[in-house]
Amino acid sequence: MKTFKNRVTVITGGASGFGKEFALFAARLGMKIVIADVQQDALDAVHTELTVLGADVLAVRCDVRHANEVQALADATMQHFGAVHLVFNNAGVGSGGLIWENSQADWEWVLGVNLWGVIHGVRIFTNLMLACAKQDPEYEGHIVNTASMAGMLNAPTLGVYNTSKHAVVSLTETLYQDLELMQLPINASVLCPYFVPTGISQSHRNRPEDVPSGAITASQRAAQIMSDKAVNSGKITAAEVAEKTFNAIRDQQFYIFSHEGALAGVQTRMEDIMLQRNPSDPYEATPHIREMLRAKIGAAG
Repeated sequence: MKTFKNRVTVITGGASGFGKEFALFAARLGMKIVIADVQQDALDAVHTELTVLGADVLAVRCDVRHANEVQALADATMQHFGAVHLVFNNAGVGSGGLIWENSQADWEWVLGVNLWGVIHGVRIFTNLMLACAKQDPEYEGHIVNTASMAGMLNAPTLGVYNTSKHAVVSLTETLYQDLELMQLPINASVLCPYFVPTGISQSHRNRPEDVPSGAITASQRAAQIMSDKAVNSGKITAAEVAEKTFNAIRDQQFYIFSHEGALAGVQTRMEDIMLQRNPSDPYEATPHIREMLRAKIGAAG
């Protein structure tokens, strides 16, 4: 996708973190913008900020867990702008703790947003983009699905999150291959950020009433502490990741990583698989972090 000005982008999770920065970057490129989020006050604030910048923007409250709400988002986009060219399936939430301590509600919430949100977005918007392409011989489209380095690695106490993000990587790789197979004017990328200061570690602020959290376990409390510290200590900003993402869209680059250094862990994992050896210790180089996590779980218990 080479042209951005006057093209239409749809961004889920658009009221904070990467989504907000995608929207701000799109505004600077002269795009028409649709932002969707579950947090109405934050959505309204970003809508105002984009309007002040002169952007043509539509804000839609949307819980991506629900197919009918994603369909309503697509319908609103077409009614308002008449086309869609760039889709960010970006809405995401985090959850931690020892994997056997996660409740059914934890799984339903995280997979509902992180995986089903992307599934709904791909299923609904790809078909819509194909319809747009039939009406425009110069059509260019692109879909960016936000995964995580947790879609490439499997750190302990992040089992639900890891599962959701690995599935997003697989889904997006398959989407890319299917689009290539059919030689369609739509491309795809998967974004795999590492620790970047966003609101992801405070996802519980938007946890819906239909998936109650219940009692917090020792491991969940410890994972929350570690996650807050890791995310908030990140040196690369969400704005920098947004710029890198738009460059990747322009260059038709599939894998987008915020921290190239984290790929060493991916290489080790691939070697584990190829050599059929047991998964390597993620804390081999930082054993103090492993012991700190164990201590926090033990102390909390």
